[in-house]
Amino acid sequence: MNVSTSQPMPIAREMLAGMAIIDCDIHPAPNSIKDVYPWLEPRWRKHLDTFGPLRRHGCLTGPAYPKGTPGANRRDAWPPGHRKPGSDLGFMQAQHLDPNNVQLGILNMISPHPGGIQNPDLSAALCTAFNDWQIAEWSAKDARLKASVLVPYEQPAAAAAEIDRRAGDASFAQVLLLSRTAEPLGQRRYWPIYEAAIRAGLPVGIHAFGYGGAPLTSAGWPSFYIEEMLGHAACCQSVLTSMVIEGTFERFPALRVILIESGFAWMPSLAWRLDKNWRSIREEVPTLKRLPSEYLRQHVWLTTQPIEEPEVRAHLLDIMEWIGWDRLMFATDYPHWDYDDPARCLPVRLSADQQSRLFRDNARAVFGAN
Repeated sequence: MNVSTSQPMPIAREMLAGMAIIDCDIHPAPNSIKDVYPWLEPRWRKHLDTFGPLRRHGCLTGPAYPKGTPGANRRDAWPPGHRKPGSDLGFMQAQHLDPNNVQLGILNMISPHPGGIQNPDLSAALCTAFNDWQIAEWSAKDARLKASVLVPYEQPAAAAAEIDRRAGDASFAQVLLLSRTAEPLGQRRYWPIYEAAIRAGLPVGIHAFGYGGAPLTSAGWPSFYIEEMLGHAACCQSVLTSMVIEGTFERFPALRVILIESGFAWMPSLAWRLDKNWRSIREEVPTLKRLPSEYLRQHVWLTTQPIEEPEVRAHLLDIMEWIGWDRLMFATDYPHWDYDDPARCLPVRLSADQQSRLFRDNARAVFGAN
């Protein structure tokens, strides 16, 4: 949403009157990598100044596809005197947290997320430093904000160590991975991350985006940004397919996974196709004891943004009903251009119970928030 709005639709205003909400996808960002230097060892500061970070995709700098607005941000989200949206707590409070009555905001730092940096030691060091930065600059200054544990996800042993380091720290709400990794996230090399998350009592958030070194489509690199953006949903479908078929959920019955910023309307069709094929060739994966859809219903939550908008609005309610009203959690994607305003994002009217679940109660249960 690139245009500032101050007057929500009457229906939305009526629905949300007086309700505190939980926003499951807020993006903080440093003005530059040097913001984290106070928490980084001198040798890594020197390394970054000399060589910079080496990412797992072929682009020398920046993302593969230029965004419609710089950094994919709202035009009105640039703080005075600061270079990047999401870099100023006071501005975020005034523009988003206070007017939208955000009771709890989950911080998902994806720009940058150092977990996929090619140098394994630098990746681990930056994750630790940025986790300390999130506490010092965000959660310690506003109790409404909870950070996500950044981990060097391509180095599972180091990732597990970082999760163990943060276990019991109330500043953190979840472990954060990205959806495009070097290999599908259900594979066994990533299992130490899930074991550590369970030990720490934390859900695993998987945010759309990232570069694992391969094109985002099975046929190669697309031509346009819109293709990359639409590909977020496809990547997250591949993530869930991998986690189900590889037996990740069967192996870890306490694992909780949250898919972030990939929409949700695709979930029923994916589950139906998985069930159909599993019934036909289930002997190939004897570790699976139940229908794939049953694993998805037990282990997976989805954030709403970007909410799909079918021509027949009632179809959206049908999809939400199939997924389950206890499995959907509200997210804005602040401060990005496709931000979902809580007072305008839903094209359908919800009951009071559905509204409470979607905007607050489901996230409260998943994150253990009061």
